[in-house]
Amino acid sequence: MEIVRGLKIPEAQQRGCVLTVGNYDGVHLGHQQMLKSLRQHAGRLGLPATVLVFEPSSKEFIDPEGAPPRLTRWREKCLALAACGVDRLVTLRFDERIRAMDPRAFVDELIVGALGTRHMVIGDDFRYGCRAAGNIETLVEAGRERGFTVEQMPPYVLDAVRVSSTAVRQRLERGDFAGAERLLGRPYRMQGRVVHGQALGRGLGFPTANLRLGRRKTAVEGVLAVRARGSDGVSRAGVASLGTRPTVGGIEPLLEVHLFDFEGDLYGRTLEVEFVAKLRDERKFASLDSMVEQMRRDAAEARRLLT
Repeated sequence: MEIVRGLKIPEAQQRGCVLTVGNYDGVHLGHQQMLKSLRQHAGRLGLPATVLVFEPSSKEFIDPEGAPPRLTRWREKCLALAACGVDRLVTLRFDERIRAMDPRAFVDELIVGALGTRHMVIGDDFRYGCRAAGNIETLVEAGRERGFTVEQMPPYVLDAVRVSSTAVRQRLERGDFAGAERLLGRPYRMQGRVVHGQALGRGLGFPTANLRLGRRKTAVEGVLAVRARGSDGVSRAGVASLGTRPTVGGIEPLLEVHLFDFEGDLYGRTLEVEFVAKLRDERKFASLDSMVEQMRRDAAEARRLLT
């Protein structure tokens, strides 16, 4: 998959595209249906199937504290889109200039001027331009004027549930990982590079691989039974804590993974963590001894669930 940051697409490749625009957070089954249509039209027209995303998202830019937690970081989203057969991912920084674009400027400068769009695939709730003033009707009219066609996909419904990023978050927040998996079409995972921590877990008999999350908020919190996979492709069972570690005065959210029966150096390596079950919420303990005793119980429960 070709990755373009900004709108500097090589001149040799500026021959148009079939385009979809959106957050694509989670790349769930609804997104995957849209991408399937995108690829079909791209194949028919002999053009690249192109996804345009904004970083940060418009909600994160306008209201950082009120924006919902991300399901996927940019890299995770990139990998998921590539797995769906997307030819080109264009990532554009959302800033005041983009925020101020009216619907006509959005079409003229981005959709047509920069990307040469010939066909668009959009969701049923697609809005664009300043204050989300653009809708399907204005987009279709702009397409007639500027030479591109528009397909609006209906909501994707599974088990009487409209599949959406919000629906996935709701299931993750209540620890329903099986429900989230059904909407995503795959288990929910986070990926990150293992960093050095305070080595507190090792001193307590529970060495952990620590992953910084690279996101302001997460849809998953607490103590969890997990499976983790490194570059060797081997899936290993473990128990993890995702939170701020209040017992030891932590502030930054961190994912700490203790892999069962594992000895080795993971520092600097990328680890993909699959969440299987939530064991309990994070809490502050009165002492390290009481925390360690609970950690033993958590590990035993995670082993039982994962075997």
